[in-house]
Amino acid sequence: MNRASRPHVSPARALTYVFAVVMALWILLPIWLIGVMAFSEQAGVFRFPKPIFPQPFSTETMLFFLNSTGVLNAVRNSLVVAGITLVLAIAIGAPAGYAIARYLFPGREAFRVIVVSTRAFPIVILSIPLAVTFIRWGMYDSVFSLALMHTALALPFTILITSSVFASVPKDLEEAAMTLGCSPWQAFLRVAMPLALPGLAAATLFTFVISWNEVFAAVILTVRNRTLPALVLASLSESPLPYRFAGGFFLLVPSLIFMLFIRKYLFTLWGRVTK
Repeated sequence: MNRASRPHVSPARALTYVFAVVMALWILLPIWLIGVMAFSEQAGVFRFPKPIFPQPFSTETMLFFLNSTGVLNAVRNSLVVAGITLVLAIAIGAPAGYAIARYLFPGREAFRVIVVSTRAFPIVILSIPLAVTFIRWGMYDSVFSLALMHTALALPFTILITSSVFASVPKDLEEAAMTLGCSPWQAFLRVAMPLALPGLAAATLFTFVISWNEVFAAVILTVRNRTLPALVLASLSESPLPYRFAGGFFLLVPSLIFMLFIRKYLFTLWGRVTK
């Protein structure tokens, strides 16, 4: 192959590739380490060098974590909080997302900016006043009060994702259904909703993951009814290393599942053109 026919890679593109590889390793290496250690024997967690795969493959570390004091109750609390958050966020966020995607109304862009800007507030600004309010109302240390907090945190993302999902469904299809005799509500249920269901499922999963991983508000707003991230964080300084790896893997799994389902909609949200 002569020099003229060789593929040319510009320095800028090569630098981009290097940066992408470094970023991928930065993200994947901790996930690999947590996964390998979580399925190794407890004694294997302290061995060096670390194997590429668990040797031998063992559930001893995961069972040790699951049988630790308070873990199963914390898992149940996390599931209940995430479930309530999911229902509330979708019930409120999906109609808001549909309105943003379908209707032109005064202040629509300002509303979108306000929705996004709510995520700029530090959680501590919301959590501490809410903790005082919940104590006065007798709602402190409750999974429902924590779910309300998680709903407030998840709503901006839920609205943005659902608006992106509904925007990807052609409005012409709903209008065609209405010309054939459907009411606007029937056109939504029979045309728009089936096409938007995969995206709504992804938004639902995203909301679940936000609640599942949230730790700061859970630490402030709960004491006895802590979720799993709050429990793991509270016992982090006193827990052995196998407990930390197994806890990290247990918290990581929903996020990995979420990424498999929602990546297409995140790309759309970020402006990538999809086929």
